Amino acid sequence: MSSKGQVVIPASMRTDLPEGEKILIIREGERIILKPLTDIEPALRDDILFAEKTEKAFEEYSKGNFTKKKAGDFFEEMDSW
Repeated sequence: MSSKGQVVIPASMRTDLPEGEKILIIREGERIILKPLTDIEPALRDDILFAEKTEKAFEEYSKGNFTKKKAGDFFEEMDSW
């Protein structure tokens, strides 16, 4: 692992992974598991992507970058996610 936390995955282990593939990292004690998001059940993948969008939205909100919306408009936008 580099000082920036970067990890190299050997070419022989990533032959089926396209560039830009999103990877889920799971830590179980001493074991670290890397799983492509495409291999995860759709419901779990949706939960992870929703959590990612929520985190980004909270970061923007913390910076003061937000707009006020009516509740109906807000829920309609959430449904589009």
